[in-house]
Amino acid sequence: MNSQSSQGIFSIIGGAVIALLILVAFNCFIIINPGQAGVLSILGEAQEQPLLEGLHFRPPLISYVDVYDITVQKFEVPAQSSTKDLQDLNASFAINFRLDPQKIVEIRRKQGTLANIVAKIIAPQTQESFKIAAALRNVEEAITQRNELKEDFDNALSTRLEKYGIIVLDTSVVDLDFSPQFAKAVEDKQIAEQKARKAVYIASEAEQKALAEINRAKGKAEAQKLLAETLKAQGGRLVLEKEAIEAWREGGAQVPKVLVISGDAASQLPFLLNFEDLQ
Repeated sequence: MNSQSSQGIFSIIGGAVIALLILVAFNCFIIINPGQAGVLSILGEAQEQPLLEGLHFRPPLISYVDVYDITVQKFEVPAQSSTKDLQDLNASFAINFRLDPQKIVEIRRKQGTLANIVAKIIAPQTQESFKIAAALRNVEEAITQRNELKEDFDNALSTRLEKYGIIVLDTSVVDLDFSPQFAKAVEDKQIAEQKARKAVYIASEAEQKALAEINRAKGKAEAQKLLAETLKAQGGRLVLEKEAIEAWREGGAQVPKVLVISGDAASQLPFLLNFEDLQ
């Protein structure tokens, strides 16, 4: 083998070694980006210290890093329960949460992937927390006291998930349904309340009309009483004169020039009336 061949072989081997060293060097480090946390496993054993954002060393070829997203996650989880009065209540919750980076190693050991966390931890704990909140009130209270129901649910869920390294940031009730039997009962109650309000309105209206009639009757009686007192005080003469004029005017007949009252009225109210003077 000549010297040129030997140099060529050494060059190839040297290039391969350099490439291998570069590859190993790159595999000695890992970058954890903001919003991430990593778990370093060496020979299949998870290390106790989580890898937070930044540059980290890892043994080449014998290690592996699981990277978790620790930003806010959102999942919609259904739940079913019975209320205090044994009515079925179905709900759907939108849950915002994130993983505790300081407990990411424990999460890796016990739960594994994010999909497992949602399916095996968050979903069943949501169900149990909803049962706790729903059992505190009857179905009507669960509907009318929706904010209180959510608050009880939030407290129960946060307490349950905290021990798994899951931090609940917020929840919202996406949907809240009850059984068809209760829906029919609510509809019947609303109809009955509407009928009752209508009956009260009709009774009130009738009462107002009756009071108006009574007031009119009282007014008429007072007017008649006043007229009688006026007739008595003035001997009736001026009132009879006025009523005679108004009667002729309202009847459309021509008002006579002279009115003579005779008989008993003449003995009591003797007068000769010139209507032109009164007009």
